[in-house]
Amino acid sequence: MTIVLIAILLYLAAAGLLVANVRRDSGHGRAWLVLAAIGVGLHAATHLLAWRGSGGADMHFFAALSLVGLGMAALTAIVGASGRMRALGVVVFPLAALALGGYHAYGHVPPEPLGWRLQLHAWTALLAYATLAIAALLALMLWLQERGLRRREFHRWLRALPPLVELETLLFRTIGVGFVLLTATLLTGALFVENMFAQHLAHKTVLSVLSWLAFGGLLLGRWRYGWRGAVAVRWTLAAMALLVLAFFGSKFVLELVLHRTS
Repeated sequence: MTIVLIAILLYLAAAGLLVANVRRDSGHGRAWLVLAAIGVGLHAATHLLAWRGSGGADMHFFAALSLVGLGMAALTAIVGASGRMRALGVVVFPLAALALGGYHAYGHVPPEPLGWRLQLHAWTALLAYATLAIAALLALMLWLQERGLRRREFHRWLRALPPLVELETLLFRTIGVGFVLLTATLLTGALFVENMFAQHLAHKTVLSVLSWLAFGGLLLGRWRYGWRGAVAVRWTLAAMALLVLAFFGSKFVLELVLHRTS
């Protein structure tokens, strides 16, 4: 409980420092990064301690949600350390704190034994979801920035974001990395998961493939037709919505409503 509480407080403190930096129009403070890095370390330690002696990683709904939050927080700290998109932490760090709190409140569930192939599939999937979730947040920020510029509303939060072109470039780079990870997830699933229908995975697979097609279509449209702006935002959010339904929607129904394992 102590580790969890400290990690949550560190996440919230890091987000609070970032908000203060935005209000002061200051981008030079680094204290938030120290707090966030320690929070990420304690977040990871929480899972490792829960898994110790239990035979493997816990992947139930709240555990998976917490792991995705951990991945998002780690990616935000890495990207923010280079001076780009540190404002993303204002949203990501509280989300990571909430996900960690939900995992702790629900409790650790002893995992079912999984071979290294299925573990590779699961970890690739979680990393893909974390990366593409960051892309979805970047898309929302891009939309807000364009909306503010059109209305000539030059708020402090707008000045805290990178220039529009840089933000858009970062968005598509993030989608590109996430698309590669999602491709690897689908390939490992096709190779290593047996009897898909008996394991209640058909709907998850269909939605994941639709999301993959949407992200792939967006990247193709960017390369072939130069898609950007509102088009990119709509495609990103639609593809991410499909991915959320594929993984967390199906896990929520199966594990928390029907009390089955996915």
